[in-house]
Amino acid sequence: MNLYVAHEAAEWYKAEFDLNGQSYVRFYVRYGFGGKVPGFSLAVSRDVPDDIYASTKVKGVTFFIERSDAWYFDDEDLTIQLGNDKQEPEFIYS
Repeated sequence: MNLYVAHEAAEWYKAEFDLNGQSYVRFYVRYGFGGKVPGFSLAVSRDVPDDIYASTKVKGVTFFIERSDAWYFDDEDLTIQLGNDKQEPEFIYS
């Protein structure tokens, strides 16, 4: 699995989470609607890595997914880009 974060999306997260310097953003699975697995969705938090499954560093921020959440991605890549319509991040699985 590969994790890709577009530069524009990284800038959005930096502004939204007021990130500066060396920072970490975690994508994790939670109960909810609208995700790729029924009954679950992807959530985001500032967190320090413990057991990284996939990561990428963009604009000084390390974006990552923990191994405990690997099941949700089913060996698919995740691309996070800024949507043109709402100017908010959107998740694309491939």
